[in-house]
Amino acid sequence: MTRFVVAGTDTNVGKTVFSAALAGALGAYYWKPVQSGLEGETDTMIVARLSGLAAERLLPEAYRLTTPASPHLAARLDSVTIDVERLAPPDRAPLIVETAGGLMTPLTETFLTIDLLARWRLPVVLCARTTLGTINHSLLSLEALRRREIPVLGVVFIGEANVDTQETIANISGARILGRLPFVAPLDAERLSRSFLAQFRLADFAATSQLSGSSK
Repeated sequence: MTRFVVAGTDTNVGKTVFSAALAGALGAYYWKPVQSGLEGETDTMIVARLSGLAAERLLPEAYRLTTPASPHLAARLDSVTIDVERLAPPDRAPLIVETAGGLMTPLTETFLTIDLLARWRLPVVLCARTTLGTINHSLLSLEALRRREIPVLGVVFIGEANVDTQETIANISGARILGRLPFVAPLDAERLSRSFLAQFRLADFAATSQLSGSSK
């Protein structure tokens, strides 16, 4: 089964846009387990607008929290208790699961997003910026995934090209670089799809036998 987790080195890195592009290209199901912040477009709504997926491919969130904050805080403000046992990936394929925030984002007071990924053992696509600070964030994220033996499919860069930064992360981490998604403007489904298909090989998202992390 082709199922991936799209995670980011931090928040607002562009993983929702990348998730939309990947889900649209694969004709996949999309699932955001926890949505924090309901004012304006949710991530599922953004994916619906940018992916071209049919409505039935957009799976409902397990938790929808009002405040745009870390899930543990948003849940507390909404008087909601997040039960991590409810956060099991749907039995659908292809499936793209997008995390909330970064790997160390708390889902509860004692349970982190990365703890959930360690349970799932699904291949992770790590989205990283190309701007200042991304070397540190990316290497720390990859180290955390590997320490927990979570399989890593590879790294996706989002933004303007930065060859030295991209090569440094690849050389030090040994992670596969899947490609770079440049900023798309104006951002719509057609332009995003064209940009994605020009920069990525769909075959790379089926090569789950060549993973770093638990396979090392």
